[in-house]
Amino acid sequence: MLAQLFAVIAPVFFTAAVGFVWVKSGRTFDIRQLTPLITQVGSPCLVLSTLLEAQIAPGALVQMAGASALAHAAALAGGAVLLTLAGLPRKSFLPALTFPNTGNMGLPLCLFAFGEEGLALAIGYFVVSGVGQFTVGYALAAGTVDWKKLVRTPVIWAVALAVLLIGTDTALPAFATNTIGLIGQFTIPAMLLALGVSLASLQVKRLAVPGGLAVARIAGGAAIGAGVVAILGLEGPAAGVVLLQSAMPVAVFNYLFAALHGNRPEEVAGLVVVSTALSFATLPFLLAWAL
Repeated sequence: MLAQLFAVIAPVFFTAAVGFVWVKSGRTFDIRQLTPLITQVGSPCLVLSTLLEAQIAPGALVQMAGASALAHAAALAGGAVLLTLAGLPRKSFLPALTFPNTGNMGLPLCLFAFGEEGLALAIGYFVVSGVGQFTVGYALAAGTVDWKKLVRTPVIWAVALAVLLIGTDTALPAFATNTIGLIGQFTIPAMLLALGVSLASLQVKRLAVPGGLAVARIAGGAAIGAGVVAILGLEGPAAGVVLLQSAMPVAVFNYLFAALHGNRPEEVAGLVVVSTALSFATLPFLLAWAL
């Protein structure tokens, strides 16, 4: 079991560590160019190629999307109650408690833990999380809603195209399949490198509040994931994916939104870093539970 857990965690940890050490050693890495490449090109290709190759039933994707929506709604409600009781501003911390890192960290973990089927299911969870991040998450941080962001989210169109092709039993030309697959293959390593670079670049100055909220994000996320699995009666890889994705640490985009709108970014940065470190420490236990 220990060897199996290490085989899942090690690729994620060491690939992210490459990006972290690269920046800490004084080398340059333009994360501002890599991030749009991942979100606008790599992720849609990864989504499309994975769903087509896995041949996962549309019903399974819908079920996973529903599980993701339920988990995020529970995290949003629970986070709002926690912040109210703690006397902390929702505008600063509620997005971070609601939207975990289901992309950079969640997708690789589900791939290594459950194979291509796990990655396909994790993408169903990730799409809902990503859409929520750039609509509800941004609205919470900015105090306004921008529905145009929803239309401009490339992964939505990738999922729609995949469902259409699978539903009509239509195959893409070989050159298109190979091109999309090749581009998609760079996305997961690039996500992990970007995670390491982002963690190395964050300026963490305050840790008192982030420490407590990081525990709430990991422990609360795991509890929510277990509840969703029980409510929906999920089994096998689907249950494992929901458990893993729900318990991921805070996504880096929450820090970017906090910095953009002046919502205590130093503490949100601390929340990202502490929750990620805590996640790596608790992953063996979480994976043992999920597997």
